[in-house]
Amino acid sequence: MQNLVITWRELLVAVTLVLAVYIAEMLLLMRSNRKHGAKKGWSFSGGREQRRETELLWEKLDQLWGEVKELRAMVEQLKSDQSPASSYSRAITMAREGRGASEIASACAIPRGEAELITTLHRTNSHDS
Repeated sequence: MQNLVITWRELLVAVTLVLAVYIAEMLLLMRSNRKHGAKKGWSFSGGREQRRETELLWEKLDQLWGEVKELRAMVEQLKSDQSPASSYSRAITMAREGRGASEIASACAIPRGEAELITTLHRTNSHDS
């Protein structure tokens, strides 16, 4: 049975999507309130308080957009970084498939000596079991 593994990249993508949905919902709610307020002729007492609350909401929105941009940058950084663990996992899989050390070294961007070791260990393990 395979284990469920969530990487940082996947977690950041999920957080980014949640923030984007939250921001979109906030914008729609603000638009909806503006339209209903204008159509029904609502009169708000304390216009200064309302303006201040609106300013605070816009500041919060700007802050959230900044966080979304930071998270997107982090996701892109993680996408560009190749995890050494995934390279070795791929190398082990290739060794179990019977591929040669030079092919594994070039495909996984690991030193040839390490590829030879992985090939030796995992071919031996497959014969022992």
